[in-house]
Amino acid sequence: MTKPLPRKIAVMGAGSWGTTFAKVLADSVADQGIPVQIWARRDDAANEINERHTNSRYLRETKLPANISASSNQREVLEGADLVVLAIPSQSLRRELAVFKKYFEPEAVLLSLMKGLERGTDLRMSEVIAEITQFPEDRIAVLSGPNLAMEIAREQPTASVVACADSETAQWIAELCSAPYFRPYTNDDVLGVELGGIVKNIIALAVGMCDGMGMGDNTKSTVITRGLAETTRLVLSLGGRLDTLAGLSGLGDLVATCSSSLSRNNTAGRLLGQGLFLDEVNDRMSQTAEGIKSARAVFDLARAHEVEMPITEAVVMVLEGSLSVENMAARLLARELKSEGEQN
Repeated sequence: MTKPLPRKIAVMGAGSWGTTFAKVLADSVADQGIPVQIWARRDDAANEINERHTNSRYLRETKLPANISASSNQREVLEGADLVVLAIPSQSLRRELAVFKKYFEPEAVLLSLMKGLERGTDLRMSEVIAEITQFPEDRIAVLSGPNLAMEIAREQPTASVVACADSETAQWIAELCSAPYFRPYTNDDVLGVELGGIVKNIIALAVGMCDGMGMGDNTKSTVITRGLAETTRLVLSLGGRLDTLAGLSGLGDLVATCSSSLSRNNTAGRLLGQGLFLDEVNDRMSQTAEGIKSARAVFDLARAHEVEMPITEAVVMVLEGSLSVENMAARLLARELKSEGEQN
């Protein structure tokens, strides 16, 4: 049976990606009369969205569709929402969900836009959602892919993947976010889609460090390629699929995040490569670089499953101060020689 259209869509988070995806949804469902409402932490951000139809802090003067509104009241935003999009920093999810869940509609579907592992538990965001809300897996989905928010806000064409254990739910969400400039595909490999989106942030930090040190395209291409190899090893060891990593949420997202100056993780890595301390980088960033927050959790997960991830390990060592950025490349190049196809 086909799922009915949602009465309302709630987007929890008014950062660049949350606001941009709200625009994608609003453009997609405009002809169907479905309202899209954004939860913003700050009253001034909600007021700007309502009065000027902009979110200038993150998206400059991009005009938002008329069917988008905003509020700083969580209950107001979640009331009547049959699709709830979660677009908050990953390390805040557990705390925020404890409040949100009181206002969820009984049969709501939850869609995660977040790309991080929870520190301390090594849980993916869909796993945190399931644990806190007790929602079944057929009502929890994730979206990932080459999603540089500013490009999408400018309606430059891209594609992404909606992953859910239930194919009908994935298709329902895909139809709701199918805008002229945004093409969603579906997948049932939730683990593979999520991990691809998580680890690419760490590889982008490494590529940014190389860029900041003035290294060339050969170096950066090598890091991207070997980064995909170690991401694939981790995903396969946990039960994900190889074809997922060859797709939009794997290779596609990795290339975009590692190559673009719009990438927060690439930018953070470049600043580290230029000699800034981590605290200085965090002070300069207006938004969270998820790779910084998730790197240790990813490395711990890899060690627990005996998966070798040398680039991730080197990034963690740089972030934690036990390896200088200058010595990172030397450490990676000094590793034991082996066949390119070896799994460890």
